[in-house]
Amino acid sequence: MRSDGRGRWWGLLALSLGVAMIIVDATIVNVAVPQIIRDLEITSTDAQWVQEAYTLVFAALLLVAGRFADRSGRRRMFVAGVTVFVVASVLAALAGSGVALIGARVLQGIGGAMMLPTSLSLLNANFRGREKGIAFAVWGSTIGGAAALGPLLGGWLTTTYSWRWAFGINIPVSLAVIVVTLVLVAESRDERAERAVDLLGALLSVIGMTGVVFALIEGRTYGWWAREKPFNLFGLDWTASVSPVPVAGAVGLAALGVFLAQQLRRNRAGRPALLDLSLFGIGSFRNGILAAAIVSLGEFGLLFALPLWFQNVLGYSAFRTGLALLPLAVGSFLASGLGAPLTQRWGAARVVQLGVAAELVGVAGLGLVVAPDTAWWAPLGFLFVYGVGVGLATAQLTGVSLSEVPVQRSGQGSGLQSTARQVGSALGIAVLGTVLFAGLGGILSDRIADQPGLAPAQRDQVVTAVKESAGAAIAGLAADPRTAPIAAEAKVAFSDATRYAAFAAAGFLLVGLLACLRLPPVRPEAAGDAPPAAAEPAQV
Repeated sequence: MRSDGRGRWWGLLALSLGVAMIIVDATIVNVAVPQIIRDLEITSTDAQWVQEAYTLVFAALLLVAGRFADRSGRRRMFVAGVTVFVVASVLAALAGSGVALIGARVLQGIGGAMMLPTSLSLLNANFRGREKGIAFAVWGSTIGGAAALGPLLGGWLTTTYSWRWAFGINIPVSLAVIVVTLVLVAESRDERAERAVDLLGALLSVIGMTGVVFALIEGRTYGWWAREKPFNLFGLDWTASVSPVPVAGAVGLAALGVFLAQQLRRNRAGRPALLDLSLFGIGSFRNGILAAAIVSLGEFGLLFALPLWFQNVLGYSAFRTGLALLPLAVGSFLASGLGAPLTQRWGAARVVQLGVAAELVGVAGLGLVVAPDTAWWAPLGFLFVYGVGVGLATAQLTGVSLSEVPVQRSGQGSGLQSTARQVGSALGIAVLGTVLFAGLGGILSDRIADQPGLAPAQRDQVVTAVKESAGAAIAGLAADPRTAPIAAEAKVAFSDATRYAAFAAAGFLLVGLLACLRLPPVRPEAAGDAPPAAAEPAQV
């Protein structure tokens, strides 16, 4: 980045805005789906793929993109990713069919995967000393804040204008990011990288990650073993009685097993490899990505359940739901100002532990206040504490993970760290989603078992409708005086299930906190002050 202070921070702003677009686009579509279904006349299956195609492709390509950025140039890869992302956003905004929109979302996932690990490696390569801690704090707080702002922005754009503006908003932001990055962010690459490319490793990595992430995301929808609903993608039907989920998961795990064996052989032979296994000899990196994966299990999984509870139990609109989540964003952004001085005083590992502890308090507190008649103000303080924790933990955990990674390999290190977070997040959503909906079905079935005039078959039908609609059917039940008592029971059941999901997330965060206690007391600026050529892996 430019050597003068102002240029460096404007460059950081461009990278952070790029990251914000990636995270916002993972959540902004959630509140726009009902209008998309009406306007494009698509099925619920197509709508699901509009949401999940992006996440699936994004997670599958992170490792490959980070490694290739080291070779080809990190700024070049980041700008190319933003370009792909803005083209995909234009196609999504103009989509006239479900297939076209899904295709655009796939392209957005490719662009996002090119941007996220590259933004991290650019920070690692271009900032030193105390400034590196501040840069990581801003970057990490951007993730937490953007995740909370996504539903607010999506609800406002969809309600005031059209769902198409949920994608159109990316166009001016992307253009600004490209210009500022080209002007103010210096190029960096691994000058010693081999010319040969490990194409087989890249293919195995993508197949493996696609299969595993698909299984984690879709298990609750299509069944963990037996197929529970039709599976269709781009006109291709899955007709077998077994669900596609275990098949995809098995293929993914097998591909990852072959990938690791192939990478081990290439590393031992000194041949170019997608995965440099010597990185795992760096204690801060190894422990950092393990902690990141575990913390991610509980960190953002609850954001899947809370918007559903706000809208379907408390009756909030999409926009009001976004406002309700705003304290999380405020807390996360506030933490960016606290992170750097706290790190200077206590060290990054201690700040990570403090952040995860704050997340644990916030999530557990949310579980305590969730009820059908919760006052609007009751969750706000816990969401704020949750946000502060996300802002502190995400930024400094990233800094700890990359603090001793040689700059030449920062793209690969960033890709591994981002992949660990994405897999952890997907697993967290899978587990918390299962807790939420299994709890909802069981509790609601018990509560309406003795409902007057409700036959067992009707009871099962009501439970299925509430579960499959993720609670949206409650409003229809409440509107009919004959079924209003059932709606009241459904609100209680949904609240109880959300509480269980919150406590499960708190349990994951507790395990993550224990994992963070193993982090070495590394101050990110210590490694950052060393010349890149002198930064060698610390063997443990």
